[in-house]
Amino acid sequence: MQEIIILVLFLVAAAYMARLLYRSFSTKGGSCAKGCGSACSSIDFKKIQKELEQKKLAR
Repeated sequence: MQEIIILVLFLVAAAYMARLLYRSFSTKGGSCAKGCGSACSSIDFKKIQKELEQKKLAR
């Protein structure tokens, strides 16, 4: 019986960690993995590339 309880607790903890990991890589609408609803900044690679190209052309 104790082993079943430990297994259930382990599976719940593993599912929670997997959910956090999934949410950290699949940001939608500027939200982050914290789940607080705030608009955390995420890396916008297209914006960075555009800024680098503009700086390169300005030289």
